Amino acid sequence: MGEFIRKLPVGIQGFEKLRTDNFLYVDKTEYIYRLAHNNVPYFLSRPRRFGKSLLLSAMKAYWEGKKELFKGLEIEELEKDNAEAWKRYPVFYLDFNGDNYLQTPIETVLDGMLSDWEAIYGEQYKDRTLGDRFQKVMELAAEKTGLRSVVLIDEYDKPLLDTINNPELQNHIKEVFKGFFSRLKKADESIQFIFITGVTKFHKVSIFSDLNQLKDISMDKEYAALCGITDSEITNFFDRELQMLADCHGLSIDECLDAIKKQYDGYRFYPFSEGVYNPFSLLNAFFSKEFGSYWFETGTPTFLLSKIKESRFDVRKFTNRTIYADEATLKDYTGDTLDLIPLLYQTGYLTIADYDKRRRRYTLCFPNDEVKYGFVDSLLKYYVPKATSGNGLDIFTLDEYIESGQLDKIRDVLSGLFASITYTREDDPFEHYFQSVVYLLVILLGKYVDCERQIYDGRIDLCIQTEDYIYLFEFKRDDTAESALAQIDTKEYALPYIADGRKLYKIGVSFDSQSRKLVGWKVAEASDDPVE
Repeated sequence: MGEFIRKLPVGIQGFEKLRTDNFLYVDKTEYIYRLAHNNVPYFLSRPRRFGKSLLLSAMKAYWEGKKELFKGLEIEELEKDNAEAWKRYPVFYLDFNGDNYLQTPIETVLDGMLSDWEAIYGEQYKDRTLGDRFQKVMELAAEKTGLRSVVLIDEYDKPLLDTINNPELQNHIKEVFKGFFSRLKKADESIQFIFITGVTKFHKVSIFSDLNQLKDISMDKEYAALCGITDSEITNFFDRELQMLADCHGLSIDECLDAIKKQYDGYRFYPFSEGVYNPFSLLNAFFSKEFGSYWFETGTPTFLLSKIKESRFDVRKFTNRTIYADEATLKDYTGDTLDLIPLLYQTGYLTIADYDKRRRRYTLCFPNDEVKYGFVDSLLKYYVPKATSGNGLDIFTLDEYIESGQLDKIRDVLSGLFASITYTREDDPFEHYFQSVVYLLVILLGKYVDCERQIYDGRIDLCIQTEDYIYLFEFKRDDTAESALAQIDTKEYALPYIADGRKLYKIGVSFDSQSRKLVGWKVAEASDDPVE
């Protein structure tokens, strides 16, 4: 018989199912123990697909006293001398994951939850408002069980994020939430523990205004690895899967670790803390035995891409480490202004790269290659919707022409891309779009070839190196391609490659702001006269 293959919990968010069906579980129960024994209300922000639902499901099982599910886990040992452990508390689990709130009224969702609880604890208040019913059912649960209630709220902000482009409906949901969640404060005497998860904070939702003692652990050092997977957890829990992935790709264990680190690691939720891996992507990589882009298969929010484009955000900041924020900005995003930096951080597209203690300033960057290339690819297609393989304007086609030295084809792809840029308004500056699209192209090409670009500092605009060719590009706006080519020679950009055996092309490219098109293209081989 072949080697036993362990069951990986791909797509499994229920702790009880995971444990009873013998799926592999990365033991996070020490964190649950710590949180449960300091029973203040908690809030945790993490990106989507980062293990928040599984965490809350495990908390639910713990508070319901299902000791058998925790056999062999850290919390079993931690609770062994605690006579008060494993009681069956009444748990109110509010899961906002499943519905589309553009179609399903929030009142219907809340009424369904309340009806289920009222069937257990009493229905005498079911004709009251949603908020009254919530408060009363918790009080009834305390009377019936003799224990205070546990409230677990999973992805509280999904209804608000679903309706972000429908302000009227979003404001309605906020008003409903205000009346509903304000009862958490009024029912305080009936509540033992509160834990709330989401992607971001909407301050005008009463969870944050009414629960004055709500402890936000989103950027706490102690809980930086509460969700996500660490290096030590990979070696402790996934040794077999790591070996199979390495064998499948002909890699050593160290080479495989380097590959998954580059692709999926790098999230930091506290300065200088250990990076954590995206658990959704890592599990899928072990399951499929491929270094795929799994997180991005679930889609990048269009409102986020639209906001970047409409705000004329300098996309070059994504990789030159000039995106800064303070802690208040990262933690206290209001959900109303759609400020890009905290939104990008809390949704998982940026993470903490560095922290300046004197200035109390965070530097942000992409966490890993999966996010970098997936996000840039999505953004390029938002600027240039025709950048698809069906039009021959995709990055793979351009890469093929670059690898094979097909200069005319390279010109045609660049011409087609710039002719297809969508502009938000007629008065949008061409320069912003020109720089953005060139930058995005360079980042994506850099996945396949050695690509370097640095504009306006005396260096070549773009250098691309393949096995057989070196391309030196200089771009001009509202000038001539001849002028661009002359600058390559005047500033001796080709000098570092003079002894290189590869064929070197110097390429001058000009764009016209009025027509917003590529209008000039001049090519010269090293030491040759310019050619069309």
